[in-house]
Amino acid sequence: MKYTGLAYRLPRVLRRHVLHFEDEIETAVEAFARAIPRGAPVLDAGAGEARHAAYFRDHRYCGVDLGVGDKTWDYSRLAAVADLTALPFRSEVFQGALHIVTMEHLKEPGCALAEIARTLVPGGPLLLAAPHEWEVHQAPYDYFRYTRYGLTYLLEKAGFEVKELRACGGYFRLLARRLLNALQFFAGGIRWLGFVPAAILVVPPALILPLFDGLDRDRNFTLGYICTARKRRSA
Repeated sequence: MKYTGLAYRLPRVLRRHVLHFEDEIETAVEAFARAIPRGAPVLDAGAGEARHAAYFRDHRYCGVDLGVGDKTWDYSRLAAVADLTALPFRSEVFQGALHIVTMEHLKEPGCALAEIARTLVPGGPLLLAAPHEWEVHQAPYDYFRYTRYGLTYLLEKAGFEVKELRACGGYFRLLARRLLNALQFFAGGIRWLGFVPAAILVVPPALILPLFDGLDRDRNFTLGYICTARKRRSA
């Protein structure tokens, strides 16, 4: 998931309002980078185009990806093209790790988390983001969606202690996003004639609905989760 086109050019306030999940991820990655000691090696497992590398200019950033998710992406900035279930690194070499909206694309997510844990130093932090209610993307490499309970189970089984796991928005932000998703059906050919009328119908409520998101305290309806965890210091 990444900002593209017009969405990338939106003012930060509006972008945070409309693309809440993505903006929360960017904020979390930025804070995560500040907490890692300068010069420390950091693993980005499932880095894609290595778009988070900019946050780790003062670190030894290592982006790894299998490089099959999107044929239009530029994977040239990766340090290694590799399967995340068999990382080509020695054990306990990284002082921090990212795993951002990648778990849904892995056939064996538990194995990948175990490999990330293996390469982290004891007590090393992991920042993870995973979708809960999201459309199919990067097909056919899209296999799973996750609840907070599933994420906790997989992380603990892989050797992590979950420090924080939070939903990024609730029902009303999810509903607003789904309304905006409707605009994609009016792109291309003669369908463009319906784009403006559709936008008039869906954009105003999509901008208003997030204002009611505080009503959903349970956050059982959410686009996804952001989690911070640490590798257990002993088995």
